[in-house]
Parts: sequence; C-alpha cells; structure tokens
Amino acid sequence: MFINPYNKQQNPHIVASARGDVTGDGIKDYIYLTGIRKEDSPFIQNITLLIKDGRTGSIVSVPLKTNAGYNPTIFLGDFTGNRINDILIAITSGGSGGITYYYIYSALNNVPKLLFDYEAFNQRYNYNVIYRNNYKVEVINTTRKTRFIIDISYREKDYLNEIYNEDGSLKSPIEGFVNPLSGLYPIDFDSNGVYELLGYQRISGRYAADALGYLQTSLEWDKNRFSIREQYVSIYGSKY
Repeated sequence: MFINPYNKQQNPHIVASARGDVTGDGIKDYIYLTGIRKEDSPFIQNITLLIKDGRTGSIVSVPLKTNAGYNPTIFLGDFTGNRINDILIAITSGGSGGITYYYIYSALNNVPKLLFDYEAFNQRYNYNVIYRNNYKVEVINTTRKTRFIIDISYREKDYLNEIYNEDGSLKSPIEGFVNPLSGLYPIDFDSNGVYELLGYQRISGRYAADALGYLQTSLEWDKNRFSIREQYVSIYGSKY
C-alpha cells in the first residue's frame, strides 16, 4: 500500500491507525483510516477504512457513509464475544452540539461487516422531553415505554421565572429534545474480555445549549445487534 504523505490536498493520507488481529487468523493486521485534509484545516474529507491483512498483505477498502469530520480515531476490541477484535471508528462533527459519528466493523475472514451505525442507533429510539408543573421535566423513551423525572428546581431563579408561575405551574407548554450521540465509549463492564458500549446523549430544554442532563445508555451485543442493557439519566450538580 502506498499513500502519498506530501500531496495531502489531492491524495488521501493516513489520519489514524491501529494494529491487531481483526481477521481471525491469529496474525496482527494493520488498520488505517485515510482521508484528505485541506491545507491549514483540521477538517478531513473522504475518510475511508483500510484493512491490510497481516499474513497476505491484501487490502480491503471500506468507504464510510459519513466520511467527513474531525479527529478520526480507531479502537480495537472484541464486542461480540468471538475473541476477535472488532473496529470502532469515531469521527467528531465539530458542531456546537458535540455530535460524533460512530461505526463498528467486524473483519472476520477479511469480510467487513457493519455491526454498529450511529445513525441507526439515533433513529431506533424515540424520546419526548416535556416540562411539567412543580419544576419537573419528564423524559420518556417512547420506544421502550420507560420514563425519567428531572427536578430542575435548583436552576437559576431567572430561568425558572421565565417558565413557571409563582405557584409552580407552567406558564405555557414546553417541550425539549434528546440530541444524537455525542459520546460512545467501550467499557468491559463484566471484566470478561468482551466490551460493551456506553453512549451519551444530551437532554436539551428550550434550546440545544439548555442542557438538562445526559441520557446514558449501555449497550451489549445480543446475537446480531447491540441492544440496551441499562439506561440512566444523569444531571448536573449544584452548590448548596
């Protein structure tokens, strides 16, 4: 494999790399992300996954559906329990919401297979975020039929006065929203050598920067896809 490291504006160059057995033959392979970076800009386009077989030297190229962003990274780990490394790819969007793009691929026997797609995850679960009387916000996972209650009585007085009357009743109906994934972290919760995933999604109130807390979702491999293991809501602390 030859990648021109000098003509970065026209030809792809390596932007992230890792080494480990991902094909299952016991020999370490070479895993690269390549992309095109414009001069004097950290923004990378045409990001592509390349898997070089450590035994044969053959290369498999995998184009990514979302292939542009910042700071692409690779993590190798077993997510399915077959004792063979999978490939976790992360690309930050660079937007104010901190949204990040994630893919997980298996490359068993040199056949790339998509195990996790951040867009499919974001679309799979639906949420309602509804302000209630008495300084409460209800977060409902309508897909799983579960709900969480956030107490926002600790928020700034000016903030609460814009939303509530003196008796704690809402001045008018308000709905917030759950943002797409901003973090997805590999964690071996069971210490058994198989990684689970911990995802973070910001819960926003009246606007994106009005952060009420974070939805934390742990995922584990279940036969042929990642399923929710547990889900929590975390909130910011306040001085007392």
